[in-house]
Amino acid sequence: MVGQDDLSAHVALVTGASRGIGAAVALVLAEAGAAVAVNYRERADAAEAVVAKIKADGGRAIAVAADVSQAAAVAGLVEQVAAALGPIDILVNNAGLAIVRGVDDLTGNDFDRTIAVNLKSAFLCTQAVLPMMRARKWGRIVNISSGAARGAGAIGVHYNASKAGMEGLTRGYAARLVKEGITVNAVAPSLIETDMMGGRTDLARNIPLGRMGQAEEVAQAVAMVLGNSYMTGQTIALNGGMAFI
Repeated sequence: MVGQDDLSAHVALVTGASRGIGAAVALVLAEAGAAVAVNYRERADAAEAVVAKIKADGGRAIAVAADVSQAAAVAGLVEQVAAALGPIDILVNNAGLAIVRGVDDLTGNDFDRTIAVNLKSAFLCTQAVLPMMRARKWGRIVNISSGAARGAGAIGVHYNASKAGMEGLTRGYAARLVKEGITVNAVAPSLIETDMMGGRTDLARNIPLGRMGQAEEVAQAVAMVLGNSYMTGQTIALNGGMAFI
C-alpha cells in the first residue's frame, strides 16, 4: 500500500486544475512526491503558475490544455501527459461548470453543457487512463462531487443531476475495478470558498462550523483516500457539519 505522503513513484492528472480546488489538489499531490499534470481549458497563465510553484518546490509538473468534455481532446491530453511524465495512475476528475439557473430559466443547452463538463468528462478521462492503471495493477481515481448530489444546492437542478451522476459513476467503476488494484472514490465538498461560489460568504450561516471550507481542505481529503486500498466506492462529505444543503 502506498501512503498518502509518499507518491514519488506515481503520475497524477488533475483536471480543471488552474485554480480553486483543482490547483490545491495538484499542489498537495506534488508535495507528496507525485509528478502532476495540471489540466486547464482557458486559463493558461493560472495553470502555468501552478506548475511554476510545483517546480520551485522541487517537483515535476506540466500544464496541458484540453477540453475534457471532448473525447479527442482527452485522448490527446492523456497521450501528452504519458509522454512527458509517464503512465498516469492517479486521476482526479475535478473539472466542473457551475451555471446558476432557476428552474424556469434553465435551457436544454445549459443542461447538456453541464452534464458534458461535470459528468461525461469524468467518464472520458477514466476510460482513457484505465489501460495504464491496469498495466501497473494499481490506480487511484477520485471524483470531485458536491453536496448538491444529495441536497437542493444553490446552483440548479442541472448541477444536482451532474453531481449525482458522478457519484453513481464512482460506485459503478469501483465495484468493477477493485480486483484490478484500482480504487474509485468521490469527495463531495459543500460551500467551499472559491471563485465558483462568487463571493457568497453569506452562505456560511448555513454551516454549523460557522465558516466556508477552503480548497486546501478538499485537497487534504483527496490525498487521504489515495493510500487506502480497502476504501472504494465511497463518497466523503466535506461540509462543516451540514446534514444537507
